[in-house]
Amino acid sequence: MSETLPALPLPDGVRARFVDNGNGLSMHMLEAGYDTPQRPCIVLLHGFPELAYSWRKVMKPLADAGFHVVAPDQRGFGRTGGADMSFAADLADYAMPNLVADTLGLVFALGHTSVAAVVGHDFGSFVAAWCALIRPDVFSSLVMMSAPFAGPPRFQFDDAPSPTMADALDALASLDPPRKYYQRYFSEPQANDDMWHAPQGLADFLRAYWHVKSADWSGNRPHPLVAPAVEELALLPAYYVMRADQTMPATVAQYMPSPEQIASCGWLDDAELHVYAGEFARTGFQGGLNWYRASGDERQAARLRLWSGRTIDVPACFIAGSSDWGCYQRPGDLEAMRQRACTNLRAMHFIEGAGHWVQQEQARTVVSRILRFLRQDAPPIF
Repeated sequence: MSETLPALPLPDGVRARFVDNGNGLSMHMLEAGYDTPQRPCIVLLHGFPELAYSWRKVMKPLADAGFHVVAPDQRGFGRTGGADMSFAADLADYAMPNLVADTLGLVFALGHTSVAAVVGHDFGSFVAAWCALIRPDVFSSLVMMSAPFAGPPRFQFDDAPSPTMADALDALASLDPPRKYYQRYFSEPQANDDMWHAPQGLADFLRAYWHVKSADWSGNRPHPLVAPAVEELALLPAYYVMRADQTMPATVAQYMPSPEQIASCGWLDDAELHVYAGEFARTGFQGGLNWYRASGDERQAARLRLWSGRTIDVPACFIAGSSDWGCYQRPGDLEAMRQRACTNLRAMHFIEGAGHWVQQEQARTVVSRILRFLRQDAPPIF
């Protein structure tokens, strides 16, 4: 694979290579700070629809602060090989315990026995959280970005359960016009083809998708939702609660930025956009979409109840853009993270001038917040 694909345009001091993670993957990863042995390690885990490349702006600054910085293409994404990236894939491969095993295997393959921090963005935030929950002996601290972690699923013994998020999501179909939750759409068999072969072209689809979820779109004015009720979820923007008769490309097409807006976008220029477009044109999206399918599969959720009641006790930090609805799309999760799931949550930062893609939109500030957390709050790494 490394011989046939073109080299990625990486910043100085960042290189790409492949590592066997011992869990069935040849993981394509980017790394910085690799030229000095014995450095403490930071692992960066991307979300959807992203890649290790999403961390390009923060890797060298973190390495300059004294860390070995590692960012893999996760299972089903980019240049990482060995995963079944089809709709027929075994969903257990994409469930959280196996995604944790992917990361743990990579850490050990690189010669580390512990890491200074595991940092995750979007869906990668959940993987990072599960890493810290399952193996706190290895993952010494945790930085979650954009997606709060409410804790493992719990056993239900209440004879009269209260309305759930699932109930509210079901009720979206009763709205006029009917609507649906984007994660359920992502779990449907046609979603990959809809996006891979978007009518406006893959690059324009990605441009519109990233624009509308960023601080560049003035319509993003997020606020907490009161409860998991259909009336509250209906307040979410269309890229989270879609019209039931539309695809994601059709949903975001109306938000396509103008040529002037594209030219002024300082965090994702056309060359960077086409790195993503080129990678997803080659692989499609199904590998990443399998993460959503696994997260919504009751059999996988039942297995996660093995950790019911367990908390994240390592030092933790949460970072998000102030224009990011992602913090609030599941009502109550942010407060559950703060009050129950993390017993040692030491900082929460909402960064101005950033939406969902916070580490790309405001890379310098993100680096500052991570380093402040590691230097002042995290335990020393021996």
